[in-house]
Parts: sequence; C-alpha cells; structure tokens
Amino acid sequence: MSQTNIGHNLDDEVAQHRDPVHNVDPLFVNRWSPRAMTGDSLANDDLHSLFEAARWAPSAFNNQHWRFVYATREDDEWDAFLGLLNEANRSWARDAGALIAVFSKVTLDHNGEPAVTRSFDTGAAWQNLALEGTRRDLAVHPMAGFDWDRIHDTLGVPEDEFDAEAMVAVGERADPETLPDDLKEREEPSSRKPLDKIVFNGRFE
Repeated sequence: MSQTNIGHNLDDEVAQHRDPVHNVDPLFVNRWSPRAMTGDSLANDDLHSLFEAARWAPSAFNNQHWRFVYATREDDEWDAFLGLLNEANRSWARDAGALIAVFSKVTLDHNGEPAVTRSFDTGAAWQNLALEGTRRDLAVHPMAGFDWDRIHDTLGVPEDEFDAEAMVAVGERADPETLPDDLKEREEPSSRKPLDKIVFNGRFE
C-alpha cells in the first residue's frame, strides 16, 4: 500500500499530528485521549457497547481479570467517583458522561495462583474499550491521577482480591475552548516514537 493511502480516513485533527509509516487500520491512529467533554449524559447503548468491546479481550487461562465499576452523572455515586480524582483531573472530568474505575483480579479462578498477567490482560481490555469509544466518536481518557489509597473502600472493591489499574472518563466530545486555559493547548493528538526506538530484532539495543 502506498504511503498516501496509509493515512486515508484519518480524522483531520489526527492527520495534522500523526503520520503512520506502515499500513494499519485508521482506527488505531485515530484513537487519542481528549479531555474536552460536553457534560451531556451518555446513551446507555454507547456506554455498554464499550464494556462489550472490553469483554472480548484476550486473557491468560481465559481468566478475564478485568473488572469495571462505573457511575454516570445521573447516579448517586457520581460525586464519590469524582471525589476520587485529583484536582487537575476533576477540573475537566466533571464534564464526562461516565467515570469508570478499572480493576484486575489478582488470582486465577481455576487454581488460586497469582495472575501474573493481570495488568497486561486488563490493558488489552482497556484498549478494546478505548477503540470502541473512538469508533463512536466519544472522548475516552484514562487517568492515573486519583486516590489509590481510597478507591477500594470508596467503591466497595476487596483490596485483597483486586488491584486498581486506572480510572477512565468517557463523554461526548466538546470544543477545546471549554477546557481550563492550561489544558486548551494540550488538546491535540500526541505523536509517537519511531519503531526503531521501541522494536528490536534479535536483541535489545
């Protein structure tokens, strides 16, 4: 496939910042992590389709380590979810339609042994969720800036059975001008390192 065709069907805002070298589906390149959201409610079908996409991720022993705990802005628990975020993330995530906490099960179901690939596999489920969100033109933004010490108790998740992995804000996309001033200029797709910085043939260099 020609270099010209590789970038075909990239979103305009993505094409200004990203230039794939090899032939991949545009969905992978079009995925990024916007912060600007409208504050509107999410359609139930949109939200649950994200979880459906995550459900089909691969996992060791088919253990399906991932667990998602969520609240929409209509739920009584919304303020508790929002309260887990640090101040910087709350400043924009308050306009999300849903907030999701991502956990992974620490043991294998069939023998109780440690699930050593739990974070790796849960990351695959997160990526499925994010790509489905991109396909639906939603803003899907993962976050590490939350209260790791309180999240288990706040959401009723057994700390000895599940690790916290991330939180995610999902919402209808909005104009970047709605963001706080310090975030407006960051509201664009980021570039990526070249392949020769991350891929090594035969031996790490």
